[in-house]
Amino acid sequence: MFLEQRDFLTPPEVARLTALGRELRFVDGRLSNPHNITKSNLQADMTDPRYGESAQIVMDAFTRSRPFQDFAMPTKIAPPLMARYEPGMKYGAHADVAFMKIIQAGGETINLRSDISCTVFLSDPASYTGGELVLHIGTKPVVIKGVPGEAFVYPSTLLHEVRPVTHGQRLVAITFIESLVPDERERNALFELKDVLSLEGLKMDWVSRVRMEVALNNLTRLWSKP
Repeated sequence: MFLEQRDFLTPPEVARLTALGRELRFVDGRLSNPHNITKSNLQADMTDPRYGESAQIVMDAFTRSRPFQDFAMPTKIAPPLMARYEPGMKYGAHADVAFMKIIQAGGETINLRSDISCTVFLSDPASYTGGELVLHIGTKPVVIKGVPGEAFVYPSTLLHEVRPVTHGQRLVAITFIESLVPDERERNALFELKDVLSLEGLKMDWVSRVRMEVALNNLTRLWSKP
């Protein structure tokens, strides 16, 4: 299961991140994954003083997004990183590494288990050709090319790629999330229950609603691994 959220970022946030995409220093994207020979992109230089602002804008959106919180149940979120693809650049089929070391804002290094990945689209899809995010689900490729401010959240276990950009520039922000519930099936079941409860809860008999909330909370306790 994946989550597609339009208007994840506000238009002013998209505009500011786009401006930062022109101002920030970018470095070779293989610095964060030197062993993947299919990776060809640019990523924001985390030592640039303006990087912190770009990461905080996206992080604030995660904090306020109820759909994201319900879907991901995050305990840790890696500082979002802007990535840029120029003509000829791509990221070949890969699965995200299971554990990564993350440097937090205060400089502390922590371990993060990548349960969920997220791409936040910033460029107008009409401004570039190619560059689609492709998720390989079984034998069926799911092709995504989001509008500015749209977030696409998906399991880190999926094989995925970014197709070559043939014209224009693709600008996105990416990050990785450790969930309170690492098992995807359990996390999806909880999300479905929460979604039904939010849509139908007020129509339910009060006792039935409370019983469903009790079951949801008990399953969350059972499956959580803080």
